[in-house]
Amino acid sequence: MHQCLGSPIVSSSAMALVAGSAAYQVLRGVTGTFPTQSATLLARAPALCARTLNRRRMSSRRQTDHLERTANTFRQEIISPAKVCEITNESATVKRVRLAIANREFTFKAGQWVDFFIPGVPKVGGFSICSCPGLLETEGVLELAVKYNLHPPAHWIHSQCTLGSEVAVRVGGEFCFDPQPSDLPLDLVLIAGGVGINPLFSILLHVADLHKTHEMTGRGFQMGNVKLYYCAKNTGELLFKRNILDLVKSFPGKITCSFHVTQQSSPVCVELQPFITEGRITEKDLASYVSTDQLCYICGPPPMIESTCKQLESLHVPKEQILFEKWW
Repeated sequence: MHQCLGSPIVSSSAMALVAGSAAYQVLRGVTGTFPTQSATLLARAPALCARTLNRRRMSSRRQTDHLERTANTFRQEIISPAKVCEITNESATVKRVRLAIANREFTFKAGQWVDFFIPGVPKVGGFSICSCPGLLETEGVLELAVKYNLHPPAHWIHSQCTLGSEVAVRVGGEFCFDPQPSDLPLDLVLIAGGVGINPLFSILLHVADLHKTHEMTGRGFQMGNVKLYYCAKNTGELLFKRNILDLVKSFPGKITCSFHVTQQSSPVCVELQPFITEGRITEKDLASYVSTDQLCYICGPPPMIESTCKQLESLHVPKEQILFEKWW
C-alpha cells in the first residue's frame, strides 16, 4: 500500500481542529512526567490549539507542524519519560541523541517515529527513530538523529540538550517493517534521501538482527536480501555511512548499498569509492536491482518520493509494494 504519512486529505480547518485535539490529548498524557513544566504546557494547550486554528485560517501556505501532519496517524498509548545519555555529532548538521527509556513497557517497530516532548517547549517534535528495536530490548535505549533547524524541538536538541536532560517520548507511525516468524522470506529495497535515512537505517539494523537470530538459532523470520540506495549532497552528509558499510561487510550479499552524491566537491575517500555514484538515484540505477516481488520503502523529501514512486511503477513494482514516509 502507498503511505503518505503526515499528509491526510482533509480540509485545512478540519486538520487544525483535529490537530488541536491531538495536541491537547497528547499533552494531557504527559502530566505527572514533569510535574511543573508539563502542568504549564497542559494549561497552555487550549490556547495553543486555538492559535493553531487561527494561523491555518490566515495562511494555508504555512508549513504545518508535526502534530498537524500526523493528526490522523496511529499512536501508542504509552508516553514514557526518557533521559539523554549520549550526544554525538553524526555530521556537521546532525546530532545523534541516545535516550534511556524509563517505561519498560515502551516498544516500537523498525521505521516508526516518536512524539518528542520537552519541558518548557510548547511545540511537540516529531523524529524518526534511527536505532533498532533490539537495542531497546537489550539496553533500554533508543536513538534519534536530528538535523539542525529553527523549529523549537530541533533547535533545542542542537542548542540546549545536554547529558541528563529529561524529555518524554511516544511512539507513532504506520511506516514500519515488522515481519513475523511464520512469514515467507522477503527481499527489501530501501531508498533514502537526506535525513530520510533515519527510519530506513532502523529497518536495516533490524534486518541485521533478524539475520543474526536465524543464523544462530535456525529460528525466527528468514530474512531475504536488502539493497539500500541512499542519496545526499555529499559524503559528509551521508549519515551512518560507517555503520552501513560495517553491515555490508558483516552480511556479504545479503546487505548491499549504493551511495549517491549530488554536490560532491572534495575527493571521495578510498573506502567509500566503490559505493559512490555521482548524481541522483535514477530509474536506470533501480532497474539494475529492483524486481516485482520486492517490498520497497522510501523516505525523503516529497519531490524525491514522488519521482521514485513513478520510477518503481515504471519498473512494474505493484503499488501495494511501495511504502513511503513524508515528513516535510
